[in-house]
Amino acid sequence: MYLVVFRNRKRADIDAAAYSADAEAMEALARAQPGFLSFKSYAADDGEVIALSEWADEAAALNWRRQADHAAVQGRGRADYYKSYTLFAGEPSRHHHFDRSNA
Repeated sequence: MYLVVFRNRKRADIDAAAYSADAEAMEALARAQPGFLSFKSYAADDGEVIALSEWADEAAALNWRRQADHAAVQGRGRADYYKSYTLFAGEPSRHHHFDRSNA
């Protein structure tokens, strides 16, 4: 498994409808990519958003990064949507799982 964590803060003056349309389109496109496993997004009370995507391996995540439509929307994100962002990517060094439903 390969994880991509995208922490971001949006600009106060963004076009919310355009951002939502781009976000929905990118999620649908990501879900169609080979090696896609999951996507979730969380918003904190202070306005920071964390988007977490899981990929089968690094190659799948890199192919997503290079996908042409995704690259175009990344450019719009830097120009129009984000005040700041930080991206973390890699394979987890440890993995633990607990599931009470199997007990």
